[in-house]
Amino acid sequence: MSSRHLSRSLVLQTLFECDANNSWEWEHAVGILKRNGEDTSHGAADFSFAEELLRGIMEKRAELDAIIIQAAPEWPLEKIAPIDRSVLRIGLFELIFGDKTAVPPKVALNEAIELSKSYGGDTSGKFINGVLASVYRDTGEGK
Repeated sequence: MSSRHLSRSLVLQTLFECDANNSWEWEHAVGILKRNGEDTSHGAADFSFAEELLRGIMEKRAELDAIIIQAAPEWPLEKIAPIDRSVLRIGLFELIFGDKTAVPPKVALNEAIELSKSYGGDTSGKFINGVLASVYRDTGEGK
């Protein structure tokens, strides 16, 4: 497993816990990230990448949620499984706001789909793929 993939997994776990506790303060979130990194990655994760990704998602969470609502209108945000919501936030952040030279859009899409297959339910991969592919097409890059 690559260090960035592991980093995304740590961010996913952190976002999931923040969402479950409805606690979105930075100090709380970075504490969770550090704890998760110490517990599971044994130094294999790229912690600076994970911290940067987490910070960006937290700063843009309202915008990301608005994009999710627009891209999946038949699924109210609170009805989307919390793990899928977190995967969508990661994928959308990297797709829309991330450094495309460091993480090309197709890599962002693939990574989010892989996370959903690993951590989500039976239909998570298809749901994540559908939402992210729709947003990617709407950006004009996916045509």
